[in-house]
Amino acid sequence: MTERPYVLLSVAASVDGYIDDNTGERLLLSNDEDFDRVDEVRAGVDAILVGANTIRRDNPRLLVRSDERRKRRLDAGQTESPVKVTISASGDVDPASKFFSTGDVDKIVYVPTAAVDKATAAVGGVSNVVDAGQEVNLGVLLDDLARRGVKRLMIEGGGTIHTQFLAADLADEIHLVVAPFFVGDSKAPRFVSDAAFPQNPANRMQLADVRQIGDVVLLRYLPRGSTDA
Repeated sequence: MTERPYVLLSVAASVDGYIDDNTGERLLLSNDEDFDRVDEVRAGVDAILVGANTIRRDNPRLLVRSDERRKRRLDAGQTESPVKVTISASGDVDPASKFFSTGDVDKIVYVPTAAVDKATAAVGGVSNVVDAGQEVNLGVLLDDLARRGVKRLMIEGGGTIHTQFLAADLADEIHLVVAPFFVGDSKAPRFVSDAAFPQNPANRMQLADVRQIGDVVLLRYLPRGSTDA
């Protein structure tokens, strides 16, 4: 059996745990130096996953920005940027979004069985639509990515996706950047929502690294106390 990918969760949050506000514009929680760090992490993985709601809300490209890093990947026989992956419960995905319209890389959409036809009609021509069960099964998703050669998977949100992977004990590493301000709006999206997390007071995560990056701080956790990688 092929080993599942190493799963790295990457998130920036306010001091009070919010990853965005309730305005129509994207909230910048980090800084240029940290954005460059994230780009370096992206360049070192095989695939990047975001939820369909993040695509609708932020319209991310999910590409490696640095010319040098793209060249390094090409020299290593890889594509310029990692494979793009999303999960959609409804199959309601827009082929005009930057997720699908940018980057000469594979795009994979995991959907429940009931949404396969809808997703295939929308983006079947520009992506691989995968039936991941009656409800999207994260184990099935990871096993499928492993068969496609993905060894390191970076997850960039949103909160629902982070919650699902953490609650299922499928995260190997968390990069949590804390921004030096508060959002203060309970209706805004948070890093995670309510769940029965195995990372609890009786099972504390391992703090592997702390780093100041300008006015933000990076906390690197190993949720399952796994071997540093």
